[in-house]
Amino acid sequence: MTIFIYFLSTLFTFCLMEGVAWFAHKYVMHGFLWGLHEDHHRVHNNLFEKNDLFALIFAVPSALLFIFGSLEGIDFRFFMGLGILIYGICYFLVHDVLIHRRFKWFDKTTNRYFRAIRKAHKVHHKHQQKEDGECFGMLFVPLKYFKETTKKEAVWK
Repeated sequence: MTIFIYFLSTLFTFCLMEGVAWFAHKYVMHGFLWGLHEDHHRVHNNLFEKNDLFALIFAVPSALLFIFGSLEGIDFRFFMGLGILIYGICYFLVHDVLIHRRFKWFDKTTNRYFRAIRKAHKVHHKHQQKEDGECFGMLFVPLKYFKETTKKEAVWK
């Protein structure tokens, strides 16, 4: 039973992080911390961006949950920290590797889900300013982008 609760703690936190990331992206990154996020919406040739600091900011609650969840044996807080860490790794792989291609690891994917994520994020970056943005989430893709990728597949065949 304990392992099941730890698994649910990790899974629940992972899923919750999509909502936290959406909220932080829409209201914090495109709000009062736009100064840290702005360079992500500009074309440049730098390897790093000020926007990368958000990964460190999100790492703090994960690290604290790991620490406090392991002080007297491991409890659910440790696995909540694990859920944040796993979400962060997925976010990095999808956002920085797959979408922005900071590393050329998954260059030739034809997976419909990944193409829909790319399309949704491309729509997000269509807006260069902090206002009027859309598609602030990462792993949850609005259905209309799946439909668009499906239509393109039908045209290609």
